[in-house]
Amino acid sequence: MDFLFLVPVFIGLFLISSGLFTVKQQTALIIHRFGKFQSIRQAGLQFKIPLIDSIAGKITLKVQQLDVPVETKTKDDVFVGIKVSVQYLIKPESIYDAFYKLQNPYEQMSSYIFDVVRAEVPKMKLDDVFERKDDIAVAIRRELDEAMNEYGYYFVKALVTDIDPAAEVKQAMNHINAAERKKTAAEYEGEAEKIRIVAKARAEAESKRLQGQGIADQRREIARGLEESVGILNNVGINSQEASALIVITQHYDTLHSLGENSHSTLIMLPNAPTAATDMLAQMVTSLVATKQMSEKTPALKEGNGHKG
Repeated sequence: MDFLFLVPVFIGLFLISSGLFTVKQQTALIIHRFGKFQSIRQAGLQFKIPLIDSIAGKITLKVQQLDVPVETKTKDDVFVGIKVSVQYLIKPESIYDAFYKLQNPYEQMSSYIFDVVRAEVPKMKLDDVFERKDDIAVAIRRELDEAMNEYGYYFVKALVTDIDPAAEVKQAMNHINAAERKKTAAEYEGEAEKIRIVAKARAEAESKRLQGQGIADQRREIARGLEESVGILNNVGINSQEASALIVITQHYDTLHSLGENSHSTLIMLPNAPTAATDMLAQMVTSLVATKQMSEKTPALKEGNGHKG
């Protein structure tokens, strides 16, 4: 008798426990009663009538992402693979429309993405696709907003996450980029070489100028030294011709002495006779006398010309 009384109690407890269920946060459950929409249950502990109510479906209210790969052709006839990522969520107030009005929302969103990409990319060249990928993403989001908002879908962001041309095209682009960089490097090297040549030429010119100035200063000092030597010899009773000849002979033997002191010097001895030194002195004296006579005649000629005038 007691057992028969407990059976209905156990059945009642079983039915009550089977009617209790929980809904997770950011999730909504659709409840049907005899196949007809009955209610939408939000997060928390919920109850449905056993054997009468049933869970028809579940909808997440979190931000979701749909990745869609699309292959299309650019304006310059390059086939390219584009990966589009769309982030979206279902608005809580539009759960009914999102669940009942669309049969397969993922395929429908993919169709819109395919349509936009294949309408926009063929208008651009390959380089423009890389530069204007944000424009493509904006066009995708705008199209999806217009088409899917009435069904309760809100699109947070649309991104073009990958642009992948054919392998041959990428290799050609790399060759073009490498050639451009080599061209730029060659231009810089040419400019650097030009600067080096100009700098070297300027340095050589400055060196020649300073060298010439040094030689001129050297000769000027030599002439001043010779003039002082001649003056000293004149003071001791030696005339200018003899003094000049003596200085020349002295410099000649000084040169021979300097060559003899340097072991790496080469001395070329010209054919001579015992009277070679005397002959050389006589020739020098004769040359100096002739030079002096010409210098003495030159002022006289100038004065005569001036007198005639």
